[in-house]
Amino acid sequence: MKAQKLITAIEELAPLNLAWERDVVGIQVGSSQQDIHRVMTTLDVRPEVVAEAIEKHVDFIFSHHPLMFHAAKNLDLEDPQNQMYADLLKNNITVYSAHTNLDAAKDGMNDWLAEALGIKNTKPLLPDKGDPNSGLGRIGELDHPISVQKYAQSIRELFNVKAVRVIANDLKRSIQKIAVIGGDGGSEYLVAQQSGADALITADLYYHTGHDVLSHDFIVIDSDHHMESIVKDQMVKQIKRWQQTKKWDLVDVFSSQVNTDPYTYI
Repeated sequence: MKAQKLITAIEELAPLNLAWERDVVGIQVGSSQQDIHRVMTTLDVRPEVVAEAIEKHVDFIFSHHPLMFHAAKNLDLEDPQNQMYADLLKNNITVYSAHTNLDAAKDGMNDWLAEALGIKNTKPLLPDKGDPNSGLGRIGELDHPISVQKYAQSIRELFNVKAVRVIANDLKRSIQKIAVIGGDGGSEYLVAQQSGADALITADLYYHTGHDVLSHDFIVIDSDHHMESIVKDQMVKQIKRWQQTKKWDLVDVFSSQVNTDPYTYI
């Protein structure tokens, strides 16, 4: 089938108008008119992910993080990033990215994260002006109160990371109303606090922001940006549902097995 069929379905799930103004979403490389047979999902498009796609004869990559967030300044193939673009084009692989639009979408990234974190009865933390059911982040409640320390430990196990960073004045404090923002959402900690959350789950919290969190006696659990890798399996499930409901003739869809987390914890 044509790539456009899959792209149309993705954009129905995550409308482009939900993306932040400076975000780079949509087709990154390739053509919407390309015939596609094998789809691979990934969080990041890195050279090792492209190598995997080539080895597995993939012709369409769905990624959450944009391939071309920073524009290329030349096409010098000695630059590994440029060589990756050339490999994609040479092997007729179309890359499509849904980033902040998928973050904000109903039944998108932040809903997946909230469900995994046990947060129920959710609503958008920062509702979209055009659609109050969409927007950045989610806020809701756990079934039962839990201490900061125990919840942080459960998050570490959930996302299979070596450590989570906890910013809290008291690790024994009981929490139940929780906000979550996938990716870099630390700047919104005051919104979460003012919305009644006991804690915010997000990633990439800056050092000085951490001091501000403590001074406001709030709690942030930084669970690593790579928590968004949940997108890989979730999008595989979603595309398979579309295959059934829309009667598509895609041959295969699967998630990348490459771990693109850049951090090594010693």
